[in-house]
Amino acid sequence: MLRLISRPNLSPSRQLLAIALVCLPPALVLAGLVVLGYIGLWPALLSLAAMALIAWPLVRLYLGDIAAFGVFIAGLADGKETKRPRFELAVVADELALAAAALHRGWLDQQRALAALTTSSQRILDGLPDPLVAVDRGRRITQVNARARNLLGIAGAGQNIATVLRQPHLLAALDAALERRQSATVEISLSGKVERALQAHVAPLFAEDSVGHGDDRVAALMVFHDVTALRRSERMRGDFVANASHELKTPISTLIGFIETLRGPARDDTEARDRFLGIMDEQAQRMARLVNDLLSLSDIELREHSHPSAAVDIGAVLRSVLDMLELRARQRGQTLKMETSGEIGPQIVQVVGDRDELAQVFQNLIDNAIKYNRSGQAITVSLRRDGANVAVEVRDRGEGIAPQHLSRLTERFYRVDSARSRELGGTGLGLAIVKHIVNRHRGELLIASTPGEGSRFTVKLPAAPAGEAAKPAMTGQRQTA
Repeated sequence: MLRLISRPNLSPSRQLLAIALVCLPPALVLAGLVVLGYIGLWPALLSLAAMALIAWPLVRLYLGDIAAFGVFIAGLADGKETKRPRFELAVVADELALAAAALHRGWLDQQRALAALTTSSQRILDGLPDPLVAVDRGRRITQVNARARNLLGIAGAGQNIATVLRQPHLLAALDAALERRQSATVEISLSGKVERALQAHVAPLFAEDSVGHGDDRVAALMVFHDVTALRRSERMRGDFVANASHELKTPISTLIGFIETLRGPARDDTEARDRFLGIMDEQAQRMARLVNDLLSLSDIELREHSHPSAAVDIGAVLRSVLDMLELRARQRGQTLKMETSGEIGPQIVQVVGDRDELAQVFQNLIDNAIKYNRSGQAITVSLRRDGANVAVEVRDRGEGIAPQHLSRLTERFYRVDSARSRELGGTGLGLAIVKHIVNRHRGELLIASTPGEGSRFTVKLPAAPAGEAAKPAMTGQRQTA
């Protein structure tokens, strides 16, 4: 009984009120009996006191069950794992507690399922390659994926999109989607270390029951596509066509002019005809070199992502190219030298690559060195080990190249001195071809130059694994740039 009457959370006023309510009907009956004379006043008071004493522990026990039930429900509401109490008198409270516990378990299961679904949905969004941002009618971000956070610098949900992307065209398209439910596609530019061009598709989103309500359930989705590479490619293609047209225009105009002259005033002038035919042959050869280089560059670009896997004796390739260009170097009063480091010596040095393409690389580099080297100076071709790579350096002792030009030397048609380059027969594509071939071989092209002292072009290529046989000697060479 002591345990039963010590239940918590019971105020004295509530206990007295409950006892009074319990004792009120018997008290009324006793009062009637006293008035009718069937019982005396003192016996009636004693009976009422006895009933109050009997009702007190029962009321306290019942109120204790109700209070425990309240504590149990409050714990469930707070998300605590509350143990269901034992009810001594309030049987209904016990049934209600069972139902509440079952309801709470179901709610927790649904909450866990909802959390798992939210996490799964976010993972799916984060796995998308394109940035995605969802906003509400107030332009506040409601959902964003990992790509958008990284590319656009969005910290998370709750930000106003206007504080992240200050792009008037994008915000206008967003307002049209939110207010008039119109989809739109706009292009924006993001400044930074590397400028990016993004194409944003803005579309309205709304729940099925929100049509016609005009409430905050209407939202918009923005999907961004990175078109930087596409725009850069379009510019490069335009520049390429313009440069190629310009390079072909001069020799074609020269040929047309001399043909008209030979058909007219110089028809019977033997000396002029021979001189004009020599110039026409030179211009035709220039066009042929340009066309060959354009075809070669196009072919290499198509195969740039297909890496070669054969083992090639790079020393044999270099000796073959040097033998082929030695006469041309002597005609310009120059010498060609090949040097090897002590760790290489006379042994065969193999790299992973395509023999003909590597020959074209070093033919272009050595041919350029011959063009720009000073008369009476030597051109040195060095072969050495460089960790897991083999490095080949072509060094001339010409006038050198100013630092501001070095980063652009491998661009198509880029020339430091256009007049001199054309005079020496260059097409402006040689180093671009070299760069793409080296990229295909997963190698590296390094350019260093000191004005007044000369230039060094270094090609690093991955060495072939030990034990692989080199390909047989070359059967031919490709056209130089």
